[in-house]
Amino acid sequence: MKFIVSSAQLLKHLQQISGVINANTVLPILEDFLFDIEKNQLTVVATDLETVMKVNLDIEAKDSGKVCIPSRILLDSLKNISDQPLTFNIDKNFAVEITSDNGKYKVMGENPDNFPKEPIADTATSFTMPSTALVTAITKTLFAVSSDDLRPAMTGVLFELDKTGITCVATDAHRLVKFKRTDVVCPQADTFIVPKKPLNLLKNALPDNDDELQISYNSNHLFVKHGGTELVCRLIDARFPDYKVVIPLDNPYKMTISKSDFQNALRRVSVFSNKSTNQVALSITGSELQLASQDVDFSFEGNERMTCQYDGEDLQIAFNAKFLIEMLSAADTSEINMELSTSTKAGIIKPTEMEPNEELLMLVMPLMLNN
Repeated sequence: MKFIVSSAQLLKHLQQISGVINANTVLPILEDFLFDIEKNQLTVVATDLETVMKVNLDIEAKDSGKVCIPSRILLDSLKNISDQPLTFNIDKNFAVEITSDNGKYKVMGENPDNFPKEPIADTATSFTMPSTALVTAITKTLFAVSSDDLRPAMTGVLFELDKTGITCVATDAHRLVKFKRTDVVCPQADTFIVPKKPLNLLKNALPDNDDELQISYNSNHLFVKHGGTELVCRLIDARFPDYKVVIPLDNPYKMTISKSDFQNALRRVSVFSNKSTNQVALSITGSELQLASQDVDFSFEGNERMTCQYDGEDLQIAFNAKFLIEMLSAADTSEINMELSTSTKAGIIKPTEMEPNEELLMLVMPLMLNN
């Protein structure tokens, strides 16, 4: 079996899906790419048993066939070959010979029959959405996903579908992000939880434009298709906590503040905070916000003052500065609104302006004040 392919094109497509492959896998064949040649089409597949990713590209080939090629050596060699046509020759023992303009390289492939079969989208519900809608939803929620494997439901993003749009929710019990798009029409009301890894892969592989994505799901898997790229992942089989009961309906005190000034002040002041809590205390009086942090063990202390617009009673409340900084990055406006109540109730952060078909709400739990 023989085919010819552009080295730069092949490298670009392999890099798109190489993130699926784990460094230390149980089965050696999971370290390989599956090459499936069908006339002048090459489909490359990578999997870790939970997530499958496929790309298609045009090649020159007279015959059809399959072979598994070790991913690391193939990627490392392609990175060092300038853009040129490469000829792949595969014999019946799956030995692969790659010929370039001025070199010949050999690598031992593996039997493609041992490569895991991918899930099939039978009895799946389908809908379409713009690529930018999914990329934005992932970007705005992924940072709040929990890494605690003892609470599997929180290690992914909850997708809630209904006729009015799609809502994505992520929480790690200390903060929560809820993002809604109203320009997506879903065929029926449904919910499922998508793990963090495939969402990260989608974020990097999908374009941030209005291209249509084909999305299908059944009780166990999610299927996403964009052009020649496909991703299939296993959904998390767990119950997502009832996040609606956590969101306070009435936080009477409102603060409006410059996002970048607040973020930079938090970065400077948090340097002096306790490294295990990252606690920064906010004291709001009139139109002045004071940020204070300290690490008693080392006698570190940081204080800053800044102006804000505030409507409410004087308040002192403490938060994890690292969480606040990450959440402010998800708001794409120059100013943000913060809705507060008491020093023990969750604070809500919202951008001052949103795109017409988007809604973003972020919630952060306060820390006990060190008096």
